[in-house]
Amino acid sequence: MSKPNLSLSLDMDNQWSYMKIHGEEGWEDYPSYLDIFVPHVLQVLKELDLKITFFIVGQDATFEKNHQYLRQIADAGHDIANHSFKHETWLHLYSKDEMKAEIDSAHDIIHEVTGKAPSGFRGPGFSWSGTLLEVLAEKGYKYDASTLPTVIGPLARLYYFSTSNLTKEEKEDRKEIFGKFSDGFKKLKPYFWKTNKNQKLLELPVTTMPVFRIPFHLSYLIYISNISPLLMMLYLNIAIFLCKVTKTEPSFLLHPLDLIGGDQITSLAFFPGMNVSSERKVFLFKKVMRKLGKHFTLTDMNGHVDDIYDKKGLKTVQVPS
Repeated sequence: MSKPNLSLSLDMDNQWSYMKIHGEEGWEDYPSYLDIFVPHVLQVLKELDLKITFFIVGQDATFEKNHQYLRQIADAGHDIANHSFKHETWLHLYSKDEMKAEIDSAHDIIHEVTGKAPSGFRGPGFSWSGTLLEVLAEKGYKYDASTLPTVIGPLARLYYFSTSNLTKEEKEDRKEIFGKFSDGFKKLKPYFWKTNKNQKLLELPVTTMPVFRIPFHLSYLIYISNISPLLMMLYLNIAIFLCKVTKTEPSFLLHPLDLIGGDQITSLAFFPGMNVSSERKVFLFKKVMRKLGKHFTLTDMNGHVDDIYDKKGLKTVQVPS
């Protein structure tokens, strides 16, 4: 019997986007670590023979200095998806025209630079809205992956604000980042959104631990490993068990800073978790992948989505107005 799917994706947040989110000065110069990170992560993925989905920010594809690294991702056989153009966590506040311009501009430049047209989207900071879903459906996208069904969103937001240099106005813009407590009760398994024009769009949520609705993507596992490696594996084992019992096929999320430390990206050494070395992070990543690979077929988002489309009986949810 074949193993259930588990899709792997990496939100390609660059140095400037981390600085922008946290209100750090100098982000407007668009500093980049793609020249360091991309060769690093591609080598790690090659060693594990893994193909994943990279959610790319359109702004990065506008700079010639980044082109060779973005092409390297596509040339290595990885899937390419859209992570917005400006990487603004208040994307849900955009008007229909603003949203369309945001999605189109990112889509076009990513396609031009990588040679691959995105068919999936994830909002920065898990930001989404009915307007976003309508725009994606009208553009013919296969899926959205912006929802994070967790109950700890308000706590994550509180921590984020406490460690940032944001002004009162900037915090107001970001007041819904990471979602509400009630988001923990949203559907965890894939489903279809239905727009007012009767178009359908698949939603593939970032998987949280069934029943408890707490995250278990790599950022959280690394954090727990700093407390106890044994506790990390216990936490992961519980998540795997609950996914299998509930027949939940996970969508497992990665970020660049999960795989590389302040020893290589010294400009972000002050960020939480960057005191963990790149070697240690890669070791933990490989350990987690080996564990997940025993229970699931590891694939990219596109492969996972294609299999989901072949299945029957997915629930349909009306897009909120």
